[in-house]
Amino acid sequence: MTINSINNLLKTTIPDHLMSPKNIEDVLKLPTFLSSIHSLQELTGKDFDSVDISLQESLVLRRLTQLVEICRINPVWKERINNRIGYDKVTTYETFMSIPITDKEVFTDLFTDQRVGMVVPIEKGGFQIASSGGTTSGRASEIVYSRKELLDTYKRAGDFIGKHIVSRYMDLKQACWIGTTLADSQLWSSGTMVGGLLQEIPNTNYLGIGAMSCDTYQRIMNNPGQKAFMGIVSDITSLVPYAQSLTIQQKQELRLALYGSGLLPRKVKEDLKQLYPNLLILSFFAATQAETIGLQLDENSNILTAVPGLHLIEIVDDNGRWVKEGEEGDLVITRLFANEAPILRYKLGDRVIRRANLKTNTLNSMQFEYVGRSDDFIIIANIKFYIPHALPIIVRNLKNANIIDLYRQADMYQFQINENKNDVHLIIATTDAEFYISACRDKKDEIAKAILSGFLESVPNNDKKCFINNNCHCRISYVDLDSPLFHITTVGKIPLIYKLTES
Repeated sequence: MTINSINNLLKTTIPDHLMSPKNIEDVLKLPTFLSSIHSLQELTGKDFDSVDISLQESLVLRRLTQLVEICRINPVWKERINNRIGYDKVTTYETFMSIPITDKEVFTDLFTDQRVGMVVPIEKGGFQIASSGGTTSGRASEIVYSRKELLDTYKRAGDFIGKHIVSRYMDLKQACWIGTTLADSQLWSSGTMVGGLLQEIPNTNYLGIGAMSCDTYQRIMNNPGQKAFMGIVSDITSLVPYAQSLTIQQKQELRLALYGSGLLPRKVKEDLKQLYPNLLILSFFAATQAETIGLQLDENSNILTAVPGLHLIEIVDDNGRWVKEGEEGDLVITRLFANEAPILRYKLGDRVIRRANLKTNTLNSMQFEYVGRSDDFIIIANIKFYIPHALPIIVRNLKNANIIDLYRQADMYQFQINENKNDVHLIIATTDAEFYISACRDKKDEIAKAILSGFLESVPNNDKKCFINNNCHCRISYVDLDSPLFHITTVGKIPLIYKLTES
């Protein structure tokens, strides 16, 4: 397509007179961005997923131009934007990158309490409030969604999952069931919001499960047809012991396990695959509740694929500039379905690697690979380490020292760190806890060396002698799966790192 033909398409999709709303009433009259996507599909005769990436990016840029003008209606956003780029419109991605990143502290200031960052005030109604966790300061943080735009989010992501996951891995000639074990609690709207998305997957039946017991699981699996579950890591892990109550046929009917909020240990994956012969296990990467950021489409690859048109996804360096393909950076998103409460350049707190764009006949999209949380850094003996970088080396060292094959023999693990005491405590849950306690009783020095050297190898060009001489203490505790030693968040997640505060 020529530049002129692309421009004509874009101006038909989002007409010029809609690009610069002047007030709140103008914003309330704007068509949704999902309707713009549908318009482009009609004009091109192609599904938006299969549209060339350059055209997708052109439409997203035009939407960003519109979003920035929407934000300028709000005086707080106007000041943030104009202090960086002046009064000009955003017509290039380079200019958009100059807008300041919204970190979690700024985000909390904008959308909690008085909610001064909203374009359409909360008094107009039609919004949904959800908790998005706490910032590092411990302040409560909330996010605001327009309900009608949230429904569009469900529709867009649900269609994507149906087309690129469910229809690929489940037999739609049978009854197909998909449910979530997530539940709502204290403004965490995980069950409602993820459930809203899953209900939009075509040709499937939805189950709002919530906290699942073995009896509930049995009832679900008694339904004829194929099943899929979405839940946090601990929920998917529970499918291992629950398998004891199933028949061979029921085990064969479990087809998909979608896990979010963490990394599923390799041992758990292997146990699941052994129990459920037809099961595919895929990552469902989301943030701020139901926002589907990326989905794993192939269980043999850790790469996550974005839903085209749902967000602008940026992977940025310390200066807020886009990293190159193959490089690691912080994940920053701008929600495109957000006329009434937009957020520009929101830094989620995740580290990812930019991967090559996916380009096929049916799907063209950005891709990335999850590394870990941005705050998974620790400081031991005045040296800064990133646990997700050190972990694979530590795993290798422990295996080579005949201590434990962490990936294959651990059901869960967590680093508990006391930076004030230079103490590193690796807690490992395994069904063979007593065996390892006995076998490793005389291997304290080997364990400490394996962990220490793993940290040191992950950070080149540092004074290793200084590190060792600062009396760093590294140890392992082997525990049962239900051990109270693990730090668990209020919503049931087990973070990779828990930092102890006692001095």
